Amino acid sequence: MADWVTISSLATAGGTLVLAAATFTAVRSSNRSARVAERTLLAGLRPVLVPSRLSDQPEKVLFQDMKWFRLAGGHAIAEYTDDVVFLIIAVRNVGTGMGVLQCWRVEPHVFPNPDLNAPALDDFRRQGRDIYIPAGDTGYWHGAMRDPDDPERPDVIDAVKRHESLTIDILYGDGEGGQRVITRFALVPIGDDEWLSSVSRHWNLDREDPR
Repeated sequence: MADWVTISSLATAGGTLVLAAATFTAVRSSNRSARVAERTLLAGLRPVLVPSRLSDQPEKVLFQDMKWFRLAGGHAIAEYTDDVVFLIIAVRNVGTGMGVLQCWRVEPHVFPNPDLNAPALDDFRRQGRDIYIPAGDTGYWHGAMRDPDDPERPDVIDAVKRHESLTIDILYGDGEGGQRVITRFALVPIGDDEWLSSVSRHWNLDREDPR
């Protein structure tokens, strides 16, 4: 004679197991979909800075000293005047999101080695104001060294006066303040008093590098 109590218990247990498996599969699928959606959203907000093209329109750049510069596409400016070092780079945002430029650092000479680690964040200088570069558009980065007691200033002044190369690292993020990136620009001297810029490396700070 059938033991209906046992059969009922086994059926209930089996149903619970099937329901648990279905719930686990649904949750895992939902989590995977959420991750995909999040990555898609972040990709749509992500900025990537490179030098602008030589054919891009020139930019008018104003410093707080009421000092104006005209910056040609694809070019950079390094000038020491009135006891101030003025540094400018024409940039293009080839990413899909707005770039907000936050901090920078500068060194004489160019460091082309792609295996170098990202520079320490403590070495960066805060921008006097945030600079916004729209997605798919051009703009500029600019910074100045005014403090006579700045220990890095003499070497930079010497490189500018000698019309030698410079390395400038720019730290920026998306319009939401995330996805921070450090992009390394090289300022390469041409002619008697001009510089062109190029990029040698991008470091992602808030996600893994695709390497």
